[in-house]
Amino acid sequence: MSSRRPSTAQGSLPASPGAQQAVIEYGFIPVRAKLLEVAAFLDRVERHGVADDFRCAALREAALLLVDGQPERARRILEKFSDPTTEPETKSSGKAALGAWRAPAK
Repeated sequence: MSSRRPSTAQGSLPASPGAQQAVIEYGFIPVRAKLLEVAAFLDRVERHGVADDFRCAALREAALLLVDGQPERARRILEKFSDPTTEPETKSSGKAALGAWRAPAK
């Protein structure tokens, strides 16, 4: 006998209403805290006059994807932060990952 729960067309959510409500009950508070942390970070960078940094711009662009009503938000947000180029750099900048892609200066 398998111990796997049946899944819905949405993915791995069990079909029972109680289990679906549990997704909200156990997930809402941690996600709320993370969203408040992002808001506080953006407030700080604005207060310090560095809100035009490419990483802050990437956060604001990614935030728009949270409310666009389209599926696969996590994938699309990760792609928003990722380097879209396919060719390797001719010379490494030597820097560690920056967390968001910066278009080369023109």
